[in-house]
Amino acid sequence: MAADSDPETEVFEITDFTTASEWERFVSRIEEVLNDWKLIGNSSDRLPIEKGEYTRSTWEEKSQEINFADFKFYITHYVLVQDQQTEDVKDNVEEDAFPVAMQDLLCMNNDFPPRAHCLVRWYGLREFVVVSPGANCEAIISESKCNLLHSSVSIALANSGCQVPLFVQVQQKWRKMFAGECQGPGVRTDFEMVHLKKAPSQYNHLSGLLDIFKSKIGCCLSPLPPVNIAIRFTYVLQDWQQYSWPQQPPDFDTLLGSEVGGVEFGKLPFGACEEPISELHLATTWPNLTEGIVVDNEVYSDLDPLQAPHWSVRVRTAENPQCLLGDLLTEFLRLCSRKESTEEVLGRRLGEDEGKENADISSALSRLTEPAAAVPISKLSVSNMVHSARKHIRRHKRNDESPLSADVLNSVLLYLFPDAAVEKSPDSKNKTANTNSSGKSEQEKQSDHNIFLQLKSAPSDSLTYRLALCVCLINYSHGGLRAVAHLWQEFVLELRYRWENNYLVYGLTGGPPDLRCCLLHQKLQMLNCCIERKRARDETRKAQDGNKDRERKVSGSTNNSGSHECPTLTPAASSTTKEVSPGKSWDSWSDSEDEFFECLSDQGEAEAPQPEGEKEVNKSKAEGRLHPYNNMTLLHSAEPLYVPVTQEPAPMTEDLLEEQSEVLAKLGTSAEGTHLRARMQSACLLSDMESFKAANPGCVLEDFVRWYSPRDYVEEEEVDEKGNTVVKGSLSPRMKIPGNMWVEAWETARVVPARRQRRLFDDTKEAEKVLHFLAVQKPADLTRHLLPCIIHAAILKLKDEEVVEDIPTVRKSIQQATSQASKLFSPFNQDHKKLEDFISQLISMEIAITRARSLKAKFAVSEGEKAEDAAELENFVSSLLEEPEVVVLGAGQGPAGSIIHRLFVSAQRAALLSPLDEDFGNDRKQTGGSNKVPDFPPPAGREILLRTCVPRPAPYSKALPQRLFCVLMKEEFRLAGAFSLDTAFF
Repeated sequence: MAADSDPETEVFEITDFTTASEWERFVSRIEEVLNDWKLIGNSSDRLPIEKGEYTRSTWEEKSQEINFADFKFYITHYVLVQDQQTEDVKDNVEEDAFPVAMQDLLCMNNDFPPRAHCLVRWYGLREFVVVSPGANCEAIISESKCNLLHSSVSIALANSGCQVPLFVQVQQKWRKMFAGECQGPGVRTDFEMVHLKKAPSQYNHLSGLLDIFKSKIGCCLSPLPPVNIAIRFTYVLQDWQQYSWPQQPPDFDTLLGSEVGGVEFGKLPFGACEEPISELHLATTWPNLTEGIVVDNEVYSDLDPLQAPHWSVRVRTAENPQCLLGDLLTEFLRLCSRKESTEEVLGRRLGEDEGKENADISSALSRLTEPAAAVPISKLSVSNMVHSARKHIRRHKRNDESPLSADVLNSVLLYLFPDAAVEKSPDSKNKTANTNSSGKSEQEKQSDHNIFLQLKSAPSDSLTYRLALCVCLINYSHGGLRAVAHLWQEFVLELRYRWENNYLVYGLTGGPPDLRCCLLHQKLQMLNCCIERKRARDETRKAQDGNKDRERKVSGSTNNSGSHECPTLTPAASSTTKEVSPGKSWDSWSDSEDEFFECLSDQGEAEAPQPEGEKEVNKSKAEGRLHPYNNMTLLHSAEPLYVPVTQEPAPMTEDLLEEQSEVLAKLGTSAEGTHLRARMQSACLLSDMESFKAANPGCVLEDFVRWYSPRDYVEEEEVDEKGNTVVKGSLSPRMKIPGNMWVEAWETARVVPARRQRRLFDDTKEAEKVLHFLAVQKPADLTRHLLPCIIHAAILKLKDEEVVEDIPTVRKSIQQATSQASKLFSPFNQDHKKLEDFISQLISMEIAITRARSLKAKFAVSEGEKAEDAAELENFVSSLLEEPEVVVLGAGQGPAGSIIHRLFVSAQRAALLSPLDEDFGNDRKQTGGSNKVPDFPPPAGREILLRTCVPRPAPYSKALPQRLFCVLMKEEFRLAGAFSLDTAFF
C-alpha cells in the first residue's frame, strides 16, 4: 500500500494532440492526389488556345476515389490535350505570371463551345479538377458542409502550390452547382454560382446583368474600364410541316403499295417512317461588343437575329426513329428463335374429308407422271396442279385459311422462277438456267462478289439470294411465320416438280456446288447437278433407242410393245441388274447397286482412228475410247494408248464432305481401318482403271500410270550390251511399296466401260436427299440459312443509298461492318446476341442516311441558284451531319441562312395563325399589338458573357480578370462568375 501511494511511481494520462482528424486526412488525401497527378507548381507554360480547339481537340479524364470519414467522394481531373510545349514558351514564362486558368478567363477564341463540360462553357477553362459525391451518396446541401468542403479545397491548394482550379460539386447533381478556387502567386480567383428557376424581372436583360457584374467587382476606379460583351441567342425550330418528309410515297400499283415504303419483290424497303430530325437550333452570336454599342433593356432591344454577324446551326435528331430496313431485318432475325415445323405452322386438317381429299390428291399427283410436253412451263407450280383437285374442299373452308393469297403467291413464284412466265416448248428445257446481273459496272460486280465471298452468302443474281428477299418481305408484310411456311412449302414442291420433269432450276450456275456459298445454295446447286445428269442419260437413251429403231426398220423387224418398252441391256449389264417391267421409268430405280453410268455419247469409240492392220477382234474388245494419248503406244504391244471415257467425280456439298470426313476418321488408325479407308477413297480410281482397261485391251498398270499419273512413271536411259542407249521406264518407289492401293485396285479392276459401270454419283438418290433436306427444314432453319444472304442484300442496299447521299462516315462504317459480318456467319455457330448487335449497326447507318436525306430535302437547291451557292449548301449539309455545330457562312444573308430564315418564317406563320394556340396573345402584346407575324419566335435560350480586367480589392491592386457568364432560359436562370483579387496586400 505504501508503494502505491509513492508519488514517484504515479502514472499520468498523456494526450497526443498531433493525431490527425478525419477532416485533416481528407485535406491530406486531396494533396496526395494532386501530387500524384503532377499538378503541383506553375501552370502558365501553356500554348495559347486556338479558335475552335475546345471542340476539335481531345479531352482526357482520370478519376480517383477519396473518403471523408465514411462519405465517398470522387476527384476527377479534366484536361485538354495540346501539342508538346516548346522551349521558347517555357523560357518566356515569368515567375509571377498569372495561372493559365486566369488567362483563359479573358480568351475570346472559344466562347460558347457547342459540346464541352459545363465548366468549360461557363469559365473557358482548359484544365480543372472536380470533387463530387459518390454515385450512391447523398448530395451536399447544407451550407455548413458546403463551406467545409470549400475550405478543404482552399487549404489543399495553398499547401500543395497547385495552380489548377479546384471545384466542389454541391446541391443536387441535376442543378450542376459548383464552387471553386484557383490560387496563384499573390492572386486568387473565386468561382461562384447562382441558380434560380426564373430570372428576376430586373435582371432579364443585358442592362440588369451589367449592374450585377459591376456591383460584384466593386471597382473604385472612375471611369470604369470598358466591359467586353459576347451575346448568343438560340432559336429552336420544331415545325417541319412546310417541307415534305423525304420518304418516297408508296406505289399503289404494286402488291405492297398499301404500306409506306412498300416495294415490289426483289427490292428491300429503305427509309424512315418518321422525321429523323426533330429540331433545328439556330444560334445567333454577337461575339465582341462593348458597353454602350448595343441596347437591351426591358423596353427595347437592338438584338435582331437577322443582324447578328455570326450564325451557327446544330440539329437534334430523333431517338431511335422507326426505319423500314431495320424493322425488316429485326423481324427476320426473330424467326430464328421459333421452334415450330412447317406442318405445325400450317396446321393441316385431317378430318372427315381426309379420304376424299387423299383421292383428289392422288388424281392430282397422277398428272405429274404425264409427259413433260403436255404440261406448259407456265404451270410449273405443283400447287397449281393440286388446286383444281382441292377446289371443292376449299369451298367448305374459310377463305382466310391460306396464309398467302393466290396473287401474292403467284407473284413470288414468278419472281423466283421467271422462266415460268411464258409457255415454252419442251426443247426450252435445254436452255441455260443461269442469270446475268445487268446494269452494273465491272467495279460494282467485283465489289458485290467480294461481299458475297466474305459473308459466305450467294451471288446477288442467284435463286437463293432472291429467295432470301422474298422470305424477308413475306415475313414482314404478308403474314409472318405462317406466310413464310406456306411459301417454303410451295418452293419445295416447285423444286420437286422440276426434278421429276427434268427442268433446270433457274438462277443457278452450272457445275458442282460452290463451297464458298451458303449451304442452302449448295443444296440447290446439287439438285441442278442431278437434273443435268438425269437429262444427259435420257438424251443418251433416246439416241440409243433411235439407233435401234433404225436397225429394226432396216432388218424388217417390228416392235409392238409401244413406248413403254424398256431399253435392252447389254449382256454385261443384264447379269447384275434387276428386270425392268414395262411402264416403269429407268430413273425409278434409286438403288445404287442397279444404277449405271451412261456416257453422253459413244462417238469417241467410233471416231477414234484405228491403226492400219489392227485385228477385228481388238476392235470389238475396245470400248469407251475418246482419242489417242500423245502418240503413245502400249508397253506390251504396238497399239496406241487411248484416253478412255470416264465418269465425272461425284459433286458434294460441305455437309456431305464433313460427314464423309467423320466416317473416315471413325475408322481409326488400325491396319484394317486404314485399308478400308483407302478402298473408300479409291472408288473413283477403280472406275477410271476399269474404263482404261476397256479402252486399251492388253494394257498393264504401267500404261495406266503413264496416263493417269505421269510423275509416278520414271524413265531412265541405259546402255545395252551393244552400246546403244535405251530408255527404260519403271514405276516410282511409292508405287512399289508393298500393299500399294493402286496395285491392289488394278488387280481387282474389271474390264468395264464407263457406260456399264455402277454410277459413282447416284443422281436419283442425291436428288431425293436434297429434296428431303429441304422439306424437313423448319422456318427457323430456313431463316438461319438465308440470314447471310439477307445481310448481304442489306449491305448492298446501304451501299447504293450511301452513294446517292455521299456520307464518308457511313461509307467507312459499311466497310467495317462487312469485315465484321464475315466472322458472324459460321454455318453451325451463329451467336444470336452478336447478330442483334450487328443489325443495330446497320440500323444506325440507315438512320444516318435518312438524316442526310431529310436535311438535303430541306436545304435543297432551288431553281436559279448559282453553282457556288449549290456547292456551299452541299458542304453545309455534309458538315451538319458530321460536326456538332456548323457555322453558317454569310449569317442570315448567305444561301443557307436564307433557307433557315424561310424555315422560321413558315413555322411562325403556321403557328401564330392557329386559333388553338393560347399563348399568341402575349406575343402580339410584346410586338406592340401589331398583326405582323415576327420572323423568329422568342429565343429559347439567351447566353450573355461579360468580361473585364480591373484591380481588386483596392485601386492599387493588380488588374485581374473578372468574368460573369449568364444563362437565361424559360425555366432557368444561372450566373457563373469568376472574380479575381490581389492577395499580396490583402
